[in-house]
Amino acid sequence: MNPGFIFLLLLVGAPLLELYVLIEVGSEIGALPTILLSIFTAILGAALVRLQGVSVLLRVQETLARGEAPALEMLEGAVLMMAGVMLLFPGFITDVMGFLMLIPPLRRHLIVAVLRNSGTLRPAPPGTSRDEDPVRRVTIIQGEYRKEDD
Repeated sequence: MNPGFIFLLLLVGAPLLELYVLIEVGSEIGALPTILLSIFTAILGAALVRLQGVSVLLRVQETLARGEAPALEMLEGAVLMMAGVMLLFPGFITDVMGFLMLIPPLRRHLIVAVLRNSGTLRPAPPGTSRDEDPVRRVTIIQGEYRKEDD
C-alpha cells in the first residue's frame, strides 16, 4: 500500500474515529464527565511518562557506566515520548495506545518487534550465546618466554 495513502488515512481517519468515540462516550456519561475524564487521562499520563522517563534515564546512566551503548534505553525513551504525546491528545483511543506504551514489557516487545521487522536486529551467529561473558570467549595461550641480550 502507498505510504502517502496510509499517512492521509491516519491524518484524516484517526481524528474522525476519536471524535466518534468522544461523542459516543459523551452521549452515555454526559459532556462534562467526558471532558473531565479526558483531562484526567492527560494529567495521569503526563505523571506516568515523567516517572518512567526518570527510570529510563537512570538505566541509561547505569548502562553508560558499564561501558555499553544504551541503545534499547534510548529507543525506550523515544517510545515514552510518543506515549506522552498520545496521552496529551484529546481522545480515548490515543489514550489507550499511550497507556499501553507505558507498560515496560510491552514497550520492549514493541521495540524488538520493530527492529526485527526492519532488519536492524539480526539473530546472533550460531554457537554464541547472548548471556555469555565476552571475557570467557577470549582464547588464552600459556607459555614462557625469556629475553636474550644482544
